[in-house]
Amino acid sequence: MEAKSRGLVTATGAIAPVVWGTTYVVTTELLPSGHPMTAAAVRAIPAGLLLIAVTCAWPKAWGRLLVLSALNIGAFFPLLFVAAYRLPGGLAAVVGAAQPFVVAVAALLLFQQRTPWQQLAWATLAVAGVATAILTGTVTLDTIGILAATAGTVAMALGITLTRAWGSTGGLSGLASTGWQLLLGGLMIVPLIPVLDHGPFTLTGHAVVGYAWLSLIGAALAYALWFNAARQLPATSTSLLAVLSPVTAAALGWAILQQNFTPIQIIGFTVALIASILGQRRRPSRKEH
Repeated sequence: MEAKSRGLVTATGAIAPVVWGTTYVVTTELLPSGHPMTAAAVRAIPAGLLLIAVTCAWPKAWGRLLVLSALNIGAFFPLLFVAAYRLPGGLAAVVGAAQPFVVAVAALLLFQQRTPWQQLAWATLAVAGVATAILTGTVTLDTIGILAATAGTVAMALGITLTRAWGSTGGLSGLASTGWQLLLGGLMIVPLIPVLDHGPFTLTGHAVVGYAWLSLIGAALAYALWFNAARQLPATSTSLLAVLSPVTAAALGWAILQQNFTPIQIIGFTVALIASILGQRRRPSRKEH
């Protein structure tokens, strides 16, 4: 891929984690409490239907498409919203900083692809930055929330690795594949609603705005850009972009929720941001995933 073309794909792909960084503010401030599975399904299904309607494409094969739908949406979305409901601010997204290491292990085990040491070095620096932000904070960590965020990170990392290896699946274009993954993954979430959601559900005006943002911008737009990047960039480069999500979440937590950060935490987030950006600069080798 030419440097200019790769730069454009990277820049547009970076929009997705920035948008996802708003998930935590939207969830805690606009959505009804106690309904993480409803939020996950509403985020995915309308967005999928919209993209399918735009592309008017039907899959020719289902196997790989179902696998990616399960990893990228069916598993990741519920885990994301469980973490978002149980963890404050950007802490749920911060756990995703370890994603490049999961991608590196997955690429090695599944495809015998070794990740260049330079990218692992930037990933280490990113993890060190976000770890500094976490360990110096004053918030109480919720065990279930952290476990959900960690499992979500693994699911997303596997999804990135397989997306890079398989490209568009089911004989579909990239946009159509995104739509079908959102729809199929969203349908996988629906049975979890009566099991995991609890309490009265009230659809307020704020909730409508929140669900619309998460579905139209956070899913339809962001995932179209994200999967386009995941199909073209090395998997570790794509996963490094995910660090932009906790940085955005932290900035919004400070600006909107009046969450205070110590100078050490600010330094940690700054280091993570720099590592995410500079980790994109290396030209990938022919064998790199």
